[in-house]
This record gives sequence, structure tokens and C-alpha cells, in this order.
Amino acid sequence: MNIIEDLKQANLRGRGGAGFPVWQKWQMVKDAAGAKKYVVCNVSEGEPAVFKDGYILENWPQLVIEGMELAIKEVGAVQGYLYLRKDYYDGLKDKMAQIIANRPIEIIREPGGYLGGEETALLESIEGKPVEPRMKPPFPPQVGLFGCPTLINNLETFYFAAKITRGEYKNTRFYSISGDAANPGVYEFAQDMPIRQVLEYSQNLPKDPFFVQAGGGASGTILLENELDNPLAGAGCIVVHDLAKTDPRKLGLEWAEFFINENCGKCVPCREGVYRLKELFSREKVDTAKAKEIVELMKAASFCPFGKGAANAYSSMFEKLKF
Repeated sequence: MNIIEDLKQANLRGRGGAGFPVWQKWQMVKDAAGAKKYVVCNVSEGEPAVFKDGYILENWPQLVIEGMELAIKEVGAVQGYLYLRKDYYDGLKDKMAQIIANRPIEIIREPGGYLGGEETALLESIEGKPVEPRMKPPFPPQVGLFGCPTLINNLETFYFAAKITRGEYKNTRFYSISGDAANPGVYEFAQDMPIRQVLEYSQNLPKDPFFVQAGGGASGTILLENELDNPLAGAGCIVVHDLAKTDPRKLGLEWAEFFINENCGKCVPCREGVYRLKELFSREKVDTAKAKEIVELMKAASFCPFGKGAANAYSSMFEKLKF
């Protein structure tokens, strides 16, 4: 069995948001020089309205561990880490420990919040350091955990890697659907299914005018009804918003409060940018011209994807919604 070739033929892409070809990342770590290598399963899942990984972990934990074990053997790693969000750890630690048994996999409780899901901040966390992102390059497949080549994949990615080796993969992915939806929950459909069809098949397509936030519940992109004919990118998240009932100012304020609470404070554009956005969105009338300037600065100068993701959400809001 050549698992990397199987991953390539299946065209599996990472399910944590970036969509990088999985086989390439596994091959990079396998080919990297180093006496020790590590594998990390990222189950941080800290963004609002993203909850598919928890659903998989509750229902098919053995397949997640199976996928990790495949990766450990394939890339030649000495150790694997299952990096769990706090509530997942507290609720599932004992169950996961029984499944792991004597495999070289350690369960880690995430100490931080949303930023702990950023791959280099995750590495800092496991090493016992403050949960802050590292400068890239070098990238984790070359210089990762404890300075060694490290494979980091999202939980859903390891789940589907196991399904591929079993011959059970059917080119699907999981979708978290929430908000003003009739039937919120987690659904599994084709990975290339248009967003409109995902809503139709899950019986969540509203009859009243609406828009969605796609890809994430805070950093996702705003899409209008006529923009739903493409597949979903990002973390598999669709938040439905009733157009008549949703106040863009209040929505933008919710995002700002989230980004302030989860901010590591490392870089000025992100730290000060989200603070200023909260100030602007706290007013009855939002100064959109000033907010757009801040967003463009965050997009251009933020140190890590945290600030750039926040900027993406606001940019799409200014473009699509009326204030």
C-alpha cells in the first residue's frame, strides 16, 4: 500500500481551511531530513459556527486515530499529538485514551483559544510557550515541533485519510450549517457541491431573502443569494443570515468582540485594528470609509492569518451589505 499515492489519486485537500494537497504535505515531511519527526492532529476548532470536527470526533474517533497512525508510519514520525480544544479534551479524553491504547500518540489540551489553531501557534503551545504564531518560513514540514519536521493536519483530514486506505472515500466533506437555518447541524455532501445545493439538500435554503457567511463564522466571506453556485472554500462552515433581520453593524461588532478576545497582541496592525473596528461598530453610524482603511492595513500588514482573516470578513461585508 502506498498511502501517499492513494492520497494523491483521491485529490484529498486539507480540511482545516487552507485546502493544501494532503499528499504533498505528507511527502514533504517524509522527505525532510531529521532524526525525529512528529505528527499533529489539529482539533482546535475555535472559530464561531465551526463544529464539524467535534461531530466527527464524537462519532468516528477510531478513524481519526487510524488516520494519525497511518501518517506516523508513513512519514517516519516518532510521536503523534492529538491537540484538542478544551471542551473536547474535558469530555473525550478518557474515550480517546482507550482508543489510542499503546500507540505513540499523546493527547494535548489546548491552553489557548482560537489562535491555538494556527499551525505555528499550535507548535508553540505544545512546546509550553505562549500561544503566538511563528515567522514563516521555515514551515513546519521542515522545521516544526522542537525544531523537527512536523506534519500538521486537521482532524477531518486524518479521518478521510483513513477512509481512503479502506477504499471508502467518496469525494465528500463535512459542512457545519447554522444561523437562520431551519435544520442546523453537520452534513456530509460532495466536496465540489455548490453552496446553494448544500443548503437545498440539507433543507436549509431559506424562502425569505438572505445571505451567508461562508468558510468561517467570523473570518468567512459574505455571499449574497446570487453568489452561491460555487463550492465552499475554507473550514466547511455556512452561517445563514436573514437579510431583513440582520443588522450589519451588530454583526460587525460581534466579529470585533470575538477578534479582540482571541487576539494574541503580537502585531500592531491586528491588535489595534480590531480594537478600532470595535470602536467604529459600537457607534450608531459606522464610519465605513475609516473602517475600510483599517481593514486594508490589517490585510496588508498583519503578522499571521488571524488578522488577514478578520480583514477578509469585513471587506466582503462592506462590498455586499448596506449600512
